[in-house]
Amino acid sequence: MKGLTSSVTKALPVGARLVCDDNSGAKVVQIIGVIRYRASKSTYPAAGVCDIIIVSVKKGNPKMRKKIERATVIRQKKEYRRANGVHIAFEDNAAVLIDEGGLPKGSEIKGAIAREVAERYPKVAAIAAAVI
Repeated sequence: MKGLTSSVTKALPVGARLVCDDNSGAKVVQIIGVIRYRASKSTYPAAGVCDIIIVSVKKGNPKMRKKIERATVIRQKKEYRRANGVHIAFEDNAAVLIDEGGLPKGSEIKGAIAREVAERYPKVAAIAAAVI
């Protein structure tokens, strides 16, 4: 997995609800775990842009509801700093469902994604409407 060039603020703790921005059938997902999160005792795991999270589908297709899936965060409201000094913040918090290999489950993404996601997951960037 490619390292990030920016210092992303971890702004989405366990329990946060995100918009699922692809056409996989899920509409709203809730974070129930963060993959590769390391912290001290009694600290809630939190995720930021480009992190792999485990989510529970809360709203969407009847076949998708109550399923446990993997996803990656593509947008977050909390601003974070890129290596060139620019601060980036999006309008909402959003995720895209992926499989074990990092391939997206949907065939298109409705909104924009962060450039960090495009660098780490090129297949997700290929189906995105815009990369910011």
